[in-house]
Amino acid sequence: MKTSLSVILFTLTASVLSTTAFADECALSIEANDMMQFSKKSLSAPASCKEISVTLKHNGKLPVTTMGHNWVLSKAADVQAVATDGMSAGANNSYVKPGDSRVYAASKVIGGGEQTTVTFSTAQMKAGEDYRFFCSFPGHFAIMQGSFTLN
Repeated sequence: MKTSLSVILFTLTASVLSTTAFADECALSIEANDMMQFSKKSLSAPASCKEISVTLKHNGKLPVTTMGHNWVLSKAADVQAVATDGMSAGANNSYVKPGDSRVYAASKVIGGGEQTTVTFSTAQMKAGEDYRFFCSFPGHFAIMQGSFTLN
């Protein structure tokens, strides 16, 4: 009886720890600065994540109107078109065209000292597909981008 209880407690503990580890793998973070740079050139998450949360922290000091940043995710082939359409969408839409089906996720634009989190479903995404994250603030996407992988 004592052995069975130990096995049950071990199994429950292992289950809780693996769930916590799994949840952490689906929560990512990245920073941006006043030099138009992301802190990472690539992000990845397990394909088993049904939802992913990305927290963007702006480490700079400049205001949102001068050096705002956001985090946008699309297929690599769509980055330039999404960014171009985003400029037309304007600041009120965080430089992302409303309802753009090419966009898997987009945070709001933030200024220095701020942070934001975007949570998105991976239901339409596929492991092995070529995804890119970028900042759609006008003029930033050419420099501020990186690869995103579901593995």
